[in-house]
Amino acid sequence: MAEKLNPWLNALKQLDKAAKAINLDPGYHQILAHPKRVLEVELPVRMDDGSIKVFVGWRVQHNDARGPCKGGIRYHPNTDVDEVKALAMWMTWKTAVVDLPYGGAKGGVRVDPTKLSKAELERLTRRYAYEIAPIIGVDIDIPAPDVYTNPQTMAWIMDTYSMIKGYPEPGVITGKPLELGGSEGREEATARGLQYVTEEAIRVMKIDPKKSKAAIQGYGNAGYFSAKFMHELGMKVVAVSDTKGAIYNPDGLDPDKVLEHKQKTGSVAGFPGSTLLDKDPVKANEKLLELDVDVLIPAAVENVITDKNADNIKARLIVEAANGPTTPEADDILHERGVTIVPDILSNAGGVTVSYYEWIQARTREWWDIETVRKKLRARMAKSFNDVYNMHKELKVDMRTAALALAVKRVVRAMELRGIWP
Repeated sequence: MAEKLNPWLNALKQLDKAAKAINLDPGYHQILAHPKRVLEVELPVRMDDGSIKVFVGWRVQHNDARGPCKGGIRYHPNTDVDEVKALAMWMTWKTAVVDLPYGGAKGGVRVDPTKLSKAELERLTRRYAYEIAPIIGVDIDIPAPDVYTNPQTMAWIMDTYSMIKGYPEPGVITGKPLELGGSEGREEATARGLQYVTEEAIRVMKIDPKKSKAAIQGYGNAGYFSAKFMHELGMKVVAVSDTKGAIYNPDGLDPDKVLEHKQKTGSVAGFPGSTLLDKDPVKANEKLLELDVDVLIPAAVENVITDKNADNIKARLIVEAANGPTTPEADDILHERGVTIVPDILSNAGGVTVSYYEWIQARTREWWDIETVRKKLRARMAKSFNDVYNMHKELKVDMRTAALALAVKRVVRAMELRGIWP
């Protein structure tokens, strides 16, 4: 389904494009093209059978000119340093484009978490937390969940860090369980933010949601909530998918009932009243991207929209819930065809925005209700969309380049004001 392209090279290409659009000073361009810090750690773990297995992990801090670094931790068998570097750079842009007082970071461990017991995962997580502890902290770098990590993972990291420090520090991590200082609305935050930018996008594009069709690739947290919220807007969600298949119903699917089916059977495939787009799950996911819909939401993995299928995309609006689903080459093709893309660094920034609210709440020990969180999130996402949209019109570039240009400008301005020391 996804092409294996180097995400770090993609990130650098995107930076080059934004730099050209704003005539970026070559010196600052050079700074931004390198992470501030790359930490690689060895993680020996005692397995349940008594053997020792060694895993490799990373924490990359790309830039902290605007504030402490911020970014998730992913557990995946294919994670490597280039992926983590790219994700850290994208976090710098993501926090800047929604104007949070943060920089960008990312963490990763090369592991297949589905093959570890809960006890093994806890030992791996605590070892990783111990190894990166010297470079994280409430005012330094605040991790969060990402692929195959969750509130329980964050609880182990918070506890390990607190044990090292000798006092509880809920602000060192976000995406925690509510009982440990997590925030209301964090689980839905990525897709809720996506809903708010989609509302802004369809407003400026004069798309009537009640006469529109949507397709969502991926049915994890972001995919399910994206489907649910598009359904709530009045859109007909005609197709959704996961790694085991893609289903279609021209009359629309009920996102909650599809979720119930997936929880019972392990996949969206076989949902009553739907048809499979293809018997081969990979081909089915590829076909979903090319359906005749108004709104397409890639909510799975990176590099699924490429120069090979960009000409076949029929959606007028693509809203990226996943990180890096569209390659730079596909961006150019789609822009020329008049397809609007709300880029990942804007459209899926709801997660980091609510993480920021969680961080504030942890620091003040004052907790907000979900309506307060949603109200603040809606205002910030709507303003951020319009900031990017205005930059897109001003520079006469695609929305991704506009978002990157806006973010790069904000980061560089912070570096200019702080100065290059010594």
